[in-house]
Amino acid sequence: MSQSEKYEDVYWKSEDGLKLHCRDYPSDSDATPIICVPGLTRNARDFAHLGDWLSGDRRIIMVNLRGRGMSEYAKDTATYHPKTYIADIAALMDYLALPKAVFFGTSLGGIVTMVMASAHPGRVAGALLNDIGPETDPTGLQRIADSVGQGRSFETWAHAARDMADSSSDIFPDFTLKDWIALAKKLYAMNSSGRIKLDYDMKIAEPFDSKGGGSGALWKALEALESIPTLVLRGELSDLFSETVARQMLEKLDQGILVTVPRVGHAPTLEEPVSLDAIAQLLKRIA
Repeated sequence: MSQSEKYEDVYWKSEDGLKLHCRDYPSDSDATPIICVPGLTRNARDFAHLGDWLSGDRRIIMVNLRGRGMSEYAKDTATYHPKTYIADIAALMDYLALPKAVFFGTSLGGIVTMVMASAHPGRVAGALLNDIGPETDPTGLQRIADSVGQGRSFETWAHAARDMADSSSDIFPDFTLKDWIALAKKLYAMNSSGRIKLDYDMKIAEPFDSKGGGSGALWKALEALESIPTLVLRGELSDLFSETVARQMLEKLDQGILVTVPRVGHAPTLEEPVSLDAIAQLLKRIA
């Protein structure tokens, strides 16, 4: 069976009428399903390898946030905000009749996960917070701010990959050209003119806040995960998520575990053996 046949393209409507998309990998298991929420400029393809890795052990749903991938772009750019993303995902859970899920959140997706747990008690049965916490380093945020919304395009996948390698080799110092091409195919898509362009609405940059620092509201939201199995995953080389903040989070998480992914910055791809082992251990703790 090909990768494309393993999932169903599911569409649902947001409260403000956008047609949103996710990949739904089915399972016959009664285990709590997983909902994957990507980072700011990323999409459902970031998690595609997990569909193969789980091999039907759990249903896994990979969300394209509004303005990303196959989801429609927002008419009001102010809705590119965690509170709206949470409303969108809650609507998806209602549409699929899912009372709860294990949330895998990378970067922005982790913020969405924390606030979802606080805003919708009982809907988050477990959490993976991938290289994100309630407090962020302004160095990493500024790096993201400098690149988000820059609408470059390329003739070939190799050109896109080499551009990523030039700007991000400190994040993945061990990547080969093959690895960079694979990453480019997650972040970029070929348009109708045959150009390879970033697969998101450039206007997501408009409401982006690059100040960094701590958020009292997010520390409060984290408390909603206090008694919920939670994996805090941190890239050893991360410029966004410090080890200090990660360890402070564990003080508030009775069932929290911290795992550091060596020689990776922001953010781990979740394909690393260390990441997959940590995810497997998390899922063993959740029925």
